[in-house]
Amino acid sequence: MEKEKVPQDRGNLTKNNLKELLYATDENGEYTTTLSTGWEPKTIALSNSIDDINERIAEAKMQVETGEASPICYYMELNKMDLTILSSYVGLWKWRVKRHFKPAVFAKLNDKILQKYADAFEVSIAELKNIKPTNAN
Repeated sequence: MEKEKVPQDRGNLTKNNLKELLYATDENGEYTTTLSTGWEPKTIALSNSIDDINERIAEAKMQVETGEASPICYYMELNKMDLTILSSYVGLWKWRVKRHFKPAVFAKLNDKILQKYADAFEVSIAELKNIKPTNAN
C-alpha cells in the first residue's frame, strides 16, 4: 500500500490518541513505516471479537453461578486463556485442569493447588472461590 493511501479511519486507537505503525511504500517504491489511526474493517473485526469474548465470560460466570462449572472456567475466560495455556501456567496436565472444572472436584482442592490457580489468574484464593453474582457488578 502506498504511504498516502494508509487508512486514517476513526477506530479503537483514536479513543486514546494512539496510532498503529504500518509498513507502506513511499514515492520511490521503497518500504517505509507510517502511522495510522485505524481502519474501519479492522475496527469492526476487533469489536466483534471483544463482543464474543465478553459473551463467553458472561456464559462462564452464569455456569459457575448455577453450579455447572467451577470458578476456574470463569477466570480462564476472563483472562483470555484456553485449557492448554492454563495447564502450562499452573503446571498440571490438561486432563487434571479439565477435571477441576467440575464444582465437586474444585470444592475438594487443597490450598496448594488453589494457589497455583490464584497465581495464574492474579487473584487471591478467596477471590477464586467467591465470584461476585452478576447483579453485583
